[in-house]
Amino acid sequence: MLRLATALRCVSRTCAGYISPGPRLEKRPVFYELRQYRVLPGKMDAWLELMEGEFIPFAVSRGMNITAASRGEERGEEDETVYVWMRRLESEAERERVDAAVYGSDTMKNDIGPRVSDVLAPDGHVVTRIVPTPASLTR
Repeated sequence: MLRLATALRCVSRTCAGYISPGPRLEKRPVFYELRQYRVLPGKMDAWLELMEGEFIPFAVSRGMNITAASRGEERGEEDETVYVWMRRLESEAERERVDAAVYGSDTMKNDIGPRVSDVLAPDGHVVTRIVPTPASLTR
């Protein structure tokens, strides 16, 4: 429960997106999704054309905030089977909205999506949700 002084401060400014861990208000942390995909052997160039030439521009136009996209590397050598990208989300509601706008679209279902199986391993992706700690600059 908010203390009276904290509640009064909260009333005097916009409180959306804030939680109270005690007497001090802190902005609710955003979260990231780190997505790692396994690219089929010999298909990295085709994957990069699809992902960075089509998917990323399309997803960004639909509101997705993509913060990183990279090839994998193992001990200083490029790993032609690993591709990693990350997106930033303000809330679970935003994730649902953006996913519907991107993955639920006709473009994704009928154009981009069907071509993914030509370049990515069907069981080769891992999604990790990352929540920044209080000291993180990514909050």
